[in-house]
Amino acid sequence: MPKSPERCEEIRTDMRNKILHKSILYFAKNGFSGTKISDLSKYIGIGQGTIYVYFESKDKLFQEIHQMINREKDISQIKLLANLPIPAKQKIHKLTKEVLRQLEEDDLFAGMIALNTQILLEQNGGNSAYGTTYQSELYKYMTKIIEQGQKEGSIVSGNSLKLADYYWGVVYLYSLKRLFTTKYEIINSEDLERTVLKQ
Repeated sequence: MPKSPERCEEIRTDMRNKILHKSILYFAKNGFSGTKISDLSKYIGIGQGTIYVYFESKDKLFQEIHQMINREKDISQIKLLANLPIPAKQKIHKLTKEVLRQLEEDDLFAGMIALNTQILLEQNGGNSAYGTTYQSELYKYMTKIIEQGQKEGSIVSGNSLKLADYYWGVVYLYSLKRLFTTKYEIINSEDLERTVLKQ
């Protein structure tokens, strides 16, 4: 019995999502230049031609992943958190709790953090001072929380962008550990918050 058009579309959507999600992890582990479509297709468990049915090139696939990372709910969550009328210390606690929960439970989250950081660094040409890394939405709202906390006296003094960098740098490191090692000790809230909160 032939499949209905609705079922065919559902199968196509599922396959496209599978390719995207598995590709995030593969690109995070291997980088853009270290990824060959033939190796990626083996990793996903599909034929190489199947990838080209959905994405005309590795560049197009990577562009789609980049857009997907930047429109993910995590950015909207930190934006919402930054605008809540609560103390910055409480915002940091909430953010840390959610980041560590996702990092522990979801390898896709770890892949997205790792890949997003790599993309930002590549766009910035390896320069760390005030380049595109600091223009990302993630940094924009994190610095807003940090600056609020500095006014309230709960967050250490210093350049808010650098402090955001320290915080997300630790998250990036543990994302890599989550992806590349089988046994690792997950960071705790106190260790992560030490990068920005006064002790």
